[in-house]
Amino acid sequence: MIVSLLTYTPEAERIVATAARLCYAAVDVKALEQRYASDDDRRMISKVLAIGHHGVLEHAVFSFAAEGVSRALTHQLVRHRLASFAQQSQRYVAFDGGFDYEMPPSIAAQPELATRFDDEMRRLADLYADLREAGIAAEDARFVLPNASHSRLIMTMNARELRHFFRLRCCRRSQWEIRALATKMLKEVIKVAPALFQKAGPGCLAGACPEGAMSCGAAAEVRREFADLV
Repeated sequence: MIVSLLTYTPEAERIVATAARLCYAAVDVKALEQRYASDDDRRMISKVLAIGHHGVLEHAVFSFAAEGVSRALTHQLVRHRLASFAQQSQRYVAFDGGFDYEMPPSIAAQPELATRFDDEMRRLADLYADLREAGIAAEDARFVLPNASHSRLIMTMNARELRHFFRLRCCRRSQWEIRALATKMLKEVIKVAPALFQKAGPGCLAGACPEGAMSCGAAAEVRREFADLV
């Protein structure tokens, strides 16, 4: 899995802090921008996060590329509807030379099953190639491609939706592959906008586990895992 931050709102923390101040200021935007330093911006963002005035976070937008992820992951990812996606098409892109795929760690840990899994992927690749050689269009041949097959996509989310995404998908109750994706994305945005993503991550970072009876039961361990990150 390769995850990269392609682009993001310039001075993301400044625009969020300025938007927050504007709601309560009697002066114009230019005056607001000139009046405050970056340290003041960070304090304002901390206040915004504490009081729940999260609408202003939507002014900061981040775009990512994700490659080497399974179709099983992307089917989950597009459920986050307050985001924009552009995904490699299996209709217009032909995989005549075979396809890459993701093997779950639980299967990889059992050599006999891992071998059978690899064999099945090769069998499907051969069937796909046979269909294509018989003149079947890629849009129909793709019906034999599995959820394990790799895809790539570009996705864009604002900071508010990203914090929500991290709360759900960095959680240990989330599926392992999308959790890995979310954690990599969190590491990337923290580098460029640490104030916006302070304490971002699974729900248990902010208090009791929100999963209730479905909790992983390891909140303390999860907090240690994310301590150096956020």
